[in-house]
Amino acid sequence: MRDKTGSRSVGFDRRAFMAGVAGSALIPMPARAVAEGAQSPTAQDPTLPVDVTLRVNGQDKRLHIDARTTVLDALREHLGLTGSKKGCDHGQCGACTVLIGERRVVSCLTLALAAEGQEITTIEGLATGDRLHPMQQAFVDNDAFQCGYCTPGQIMSAIACVKEGHAGSDADIREYMSGNICRCAAYPNIVAAVKQAAPEIMKG
Repeated sequence: MRDKTGSRSVGFDRRAFMAGVAGSALIPMPARAVAEGAQSPTAQDPTLPVDVTLRVNGQDKRLHIDARTTVLDALREHLGLTGSKKGCDHGQCGACTVLIGERRVVSCLTLALAAEGQEITTIEGLATGDRLHPMQQAFVDNDAFQCGYCTPGQIMSAIACVKEGHAGSDADIREYMSGNICRCAAYPNIVAAVKQAAPEIMKG
């Protein structure tokens, strides 16, 4: 049977058209994109530095850092705020605890990029001039700091513990402070400090 649409008189060769369609379908999509000069998005090399602005203790801090930098390393190594301590570096001891917004977080496991645009409060941001924050004063009054290495993280966590409403009993305080390890075993003193500071913190 003769293919009438393949007639040269109408300017359309059906067999040539079908061969062309089949041929183009066999070309892989990436190859087609290259052939057409398309620009595909490229992933950024994670080892290249990035610009980030962190708001720390009420001030904006512009940094040019490795995208994999944690909040803890940004604070200590780039901003010189060494109050937050690097203990286990695995989020288990709580020595690096800071407040991001109203939440307490272990800064060794939090990427600086993820904290951009949020308020970061460190131990350096608590006192007002020479006046200590009520929780800092309570730690002094109750000898709750012992060797002092875990103290910044303990104080930041204790403030959040109070604001979260978990300072109503000794058992609650112990439970909600259990993520912070004290190798000097000053736990009874820490519980006493949290109980002392709680009313003043709740007054605002």
